[in-house]
Amino acid sequence: MANTAEMLSQQCFGSDDQVPTVDYSSLFSDDQNERAKSLEHLGKACQEFGFFYLINGVEESVVETALKGVSDFFELTNQEERSEYLKKNSRDRIRWGLRSHAGENREYLKIVAHPEYHCPAKPASFRDAIGEYFKGMHEVELGLAKAISRIMGHEETYIEKEFELETGFDVSAMNLYPPSFQSKGSIGVPDHTDPGFFVSLIQDVNGGLQVLSHKGKWVTVSIPRNAVFINLGDHMEILSNGKYKSHVHQVVLDDNQVKRISVATLHGPSLDTFVAPAPGFVDESRPPAYGGMTYKQSLELNGSDEIDVQSSLSQLRIPLPV
Repeated sequence: MANTAEMLSQQCFGSDDQVPTVDYSSLFSDDQNERAKSLEHLGKACQEFGFFYLINGVEESVVETALKGVSDFFELTNQEERSEYLKKNSRDRIRWGLRSHAGENREYLKIVAHPEYHCPAKPASFRDAIGEYFKGMHEVELGLAKAISRIMGHEETYIEKEFELETGFDVSAMNLYPPSFQSKGSIGVPDHTDPGFFVSLIQDVNGGLQVLSHKGKWVTVSIPRNAVFINLGDHMEILSNGKYKSHVHQVVLDDNQVKRISVATLHGPSLDTFVAPAPGFVDESRPPAYGGMTYKQSLELNGSDEIDVQSSLSQLRIPLPV
């Protein structure tokens, strides 16, 4: 009988339209054969896609409680209370915003989730509800760092050390998207990539998120109820010198029949960590394709603040010689 990794591989690598599914628990199975198959499957998902659904990572009840907590924040506080978190300065650790125009339609709350956890005081249940999810996702982040380090051919602690993840800078964007009949355009969030190691996403209603595949095709993301969507970030692309890609994605509202909540968390290196292509991915035939700088410098390169977690990947790419 095929093990979990074999079945998932058979299901997910037959079509460019189907997002691969990775079983987190199988990556650390006591069965050596299952573990090896799972790592091979993860390697294909990272290199051939750059994104995947992760099952058996964070408990489903924790995810559901977190989404309920975000819903409560938007429903049980008024706009005056939320506007307390409008931009104050570049060092904000909590920031609220409302966008309603042709190029972007969403209300959002951004918070720094790690290494220090910041959270609005209201509603009272919000801090614990979302905090448990962040705690679980940080454990998953460290686990994925170990697994991906192995498929890169390094010791398990490689990525954790390279990115200094114990003090990694994680920012979560909690979004409320309107139904299409209330929006002022079809775009929830315009196309972009995200900085960091990877971005994790959960949502209460499927629909809206699209990812641009290696082959230039928009893939619609429909997250299974027991899964978290993982999309590799800019700094994974930089560290691997382009072997593992950070994929462009966008949110569209055309099919939104009801409002939709999502929690997108960007799991990044420590702010002071210098990230450049690693020596193992550079040689005469593969010169460095990206410039190096600290994570903080990359976040501020376009004049943005740390909490904005804006991509600077295009500026860090080194032009090919003519």
